[in-house]
Amino acid sequence: MDPARDEPDGPTPSAPRDLLDASSDAAAVVTAQGVVLGWTRAAEALLGHPAAEMVGTSAARLLAAPRDPARVAGVVQRCRAGMGWNGLVPLRHRDGRSVDADLRVSASFRVGASECFLLSARERRRQWMIGQSVLDGFLTRSPVGMAVMDRELRYVWLNDTLERLGGVPREQRLGRRLSELLPGLQAATLEGLMRKVLHSGVPVTDYEYLGWSWADPHRQRAYSTSFFPLVDAGEAVTGVCYMVQDVTERWTARRLLTLVNEAGTCVGTTLDVMRTAQELADFAVPRFADFVVVDLLEPVLSTEGHGAWLTDAGPAPAQPVLRRAGMSSVREGCPEAVVRIGEKAGFLPPTHDLSLLIDGEPILLPVIDPSTEEWVTEEPERAQRIREFGLHSLISVPMRARNTALGITTFLRSLNPVPFQPDDVLLAREVVARAALCVDNARRYTREHTAAVTLQRSLLPQALSGGTALEVASAYLPADPTDGVGGDWFDVIPLSGARVGLVIGDVVGHGITAAAAMGRLRTAVQTLADMELPPDELLAHLDDLVLRLSAEKTDGGPAQGSMTAFLGATCLYAVYDPVTGRCTMARAGHPPPVVVAPDGRVSFPEPPAGPPLGLGAMAFEATEIELAENSLIGLYTDGLIEGSDGDIERGMSRLAEALTRSGTDLPTLCTSAVQQLVAGPQPDDIALLLARSHTLGADHVASWDVPVDPAAVADLRARATRQVEAWGLRDLAMTTELVVSELVTNAIRYAEPPIRLRLIRDTNLTCEVADSSSTAPRLRHARSTDEGGRGLFLVAQLTDRWGARYTSEGKIIWAEQEIP
Repeated sequence: MDPARDEPDGPTPSAPRDLLDASSDAAAVVTAQGVVLGWTRAAEALLGHPAAEMVGTSAARLLAAPRDPARVAGVVQRCRAGMGWNGLVPLRHRDGRSVDADLRVSASFRVGASECFLLSARERRRQWMIGQSVLDGFLTRSPVGMAVMDRELRYVWLNDTLERLGGVPREQRLGRRLSELLPGLQAATLEGLMRKVLHSGVPVTDYEYLGWSWADPHRQRAYSTSFFPLVDAGEAVTGVCYMVQDVTERWTARRLLTLVNEAGTCVGTTLDVMRTAQELADFAVPRFADFVVVDLLEPVLSTEGHGAWLTDAGPAPAQPVLRRAGMSSVREGCPEAVVRIGEKAGFLPPTHDLSLLIDGEPILLPVIDPSTEEWVTEEPERAQRIREFGLHSLISVPMRARNTALGITTFLRSLNPVPFQPDDVLLAREVVARAALCVDNARRYTREHTAAVTLQRSLLPQALSGGTALEVASAYLPADPTDGVGGDWFDVIPLSGARVGLVIGDVVGHGITAAAAMGRLRTAVQTLADMELPPDELLAHLDDLVLRLSAEKTDGGPAQGSMTAFLGATCLYAVYDPVTGRCTMARAGHPPPVVVAPDGRVSFPEPPAGPPLGLGAMAFEATEIELAENSLIGLYTDGLIEGSDGDIERGMSRLAEALTRSGTDLPTLCTSAVQQLVAGPQPDDIALLLARSHTLGADHVASWDVPVDPAAVADLRARATRQVEAWGLRDLAMTTELVVSELVTNAIRYAEPPIRLRLIRDTNLTCEVADSSSTAPRLRHARSTDEGGRGLFLVAQLTDRWGARYTSEGKIIWAEQEIP
């Protein structure tokens, strides 16, 4: 652009034919030796040479620049390769002037025996020139603010847009510096950037900052500024030009996105409703507000019922209660608050009622006036706090998620003098919406977790008793709530003959499904144990049950298709006989028990491990150990010994060490062992069942061999009666005499020898008759004409319990009477 020339005010474009139509180009055919074979009228028009002068002569004389053989050779080689060439070449007109031409050279071709090239050219014409008046109009009316500063950073020139953005008239700007006009607009930083451009000559582009202007002094705005050096003909920097744009909308959108993303990482880190509410308040202060309160509906904080207020469930409750769930302030201790965490809040901005929580939009009060009638009448105490702490602007956003009203979050400003604007409402709405989803997730999880814990605790034994055979104690530690309720269980089951069954198990998985499966398995074990099954057979039946449960949940049709498959469980079942002092046990994939002898020696007897329950088609084996008087046996789940390092063997060693403390009562020992092995929250439930063994001495047991002779019944009846009276149980003598008579008579009549009678005095008085047959007794009702068949019926009526169990030698028929 040449300002000295008198150019028109607008561009002078070439005709479309000149710009796009290649048929108007000058053309010539030249041999490889540079001889012109063909010359067009357009070529004559471009360079002034007629065809008669050029054909047969050398084309080299047309070049205005010095000859460059290397360049010519490169062009020829390229064209011979079939690619052609084009470039800017200065040519000489017939009148001697130089003509800048866009020259194209075609791929080589042959004309007769000669190698030839087609050359075409057009003159490169000057682009359209802008007039000074157009330039002045463009700079002055540009939508981008522009200014020119001298080396002292004083205004030399500025356009109308910058004058309008800053709100300072042009006359007041010229000759003065930015820091003198707008001291609050990061003037020092901006002038520092301009000095950097002056000294380095390197532009600074798209520098964003926040500030205000006299055009809008009450609202903070965002600007983007670029600085460029002004260079004269001698390459000296003579000043700085800067351009500025108002990018408040872009900055607000980016800030909104950034804060919402930050809220996603800071709010909802736990599945706790109160913690989530507090995280929302802490996130917003001081990023967005100076004081924030989060008030939730009371049902949201409750673990009973649905725990929410549905917005589409018909009329709302008459007086739902809001409680303070979280608050934060730039002032320590939140002195602005009228109520504290957990207290009834009940705050809604004046003139609004609880319908705001259901279908109301966010409330924006750019300026709070506590002297108005609404504040003085409805919120007098809060009005006083507003005046005291200078709370001047408010946004209240209802918290809703999944068509459920949860509460309301209120943001206030005091130290920050800028009032909330409509753009801030968008940000508040988005952040609260994110937090509301987290609160609703926490509410739903808490309700489900509470139900699972309640179910689990109701299915665990409320009281344990091992009679006189075992002193028992237990400890149960639930998993970390974030990992869900587990399926660990244990039980102590009284059996016939003063024996006691001990069982512990662990269901795979977490949640209500695992807790429910645990309850079903515990009930099944009690039922199977009551059938007097030995440990290995009991586990085999339990394995079949687990297989059926898995089939129910995986093949139950569409209604059950979404349920988690019940994969299995581990279990250990042991039966302790205080008469013999022996313990029979079997296990299904469960850790072995720990035994501490009276002298302090620790062992881990390992019955065959067996497969976990639910695999099927695999056998279980039982083993038998002897427990001395006052031996300690412990059953536990794997969570107790896994530890944070997952080293099972090390965990078993630590358990053995924890159980060897002497002089500690059993409940205290059980609790302290769990506390010593588990330092903090763990991902799995933990159960520990301890039992200290006691034996029944000879003074508690009496037995006699039974001859296979009906006449021996009277003698055995008399012996049993004398023994019962010797034990001081005269009140039970008559019933015992009848029971012995009936059971011994049936054994002599129907069973196989050897036959043996035994009386056991424990918490109950037990009468047992053992024989070698496997036929099961059957209780039946005799007809009035029958001469027999009433024996077992009488036994069942006169005793508390009766039954039969099978042994390796045969069976035992037993009956128990409660000792007064």
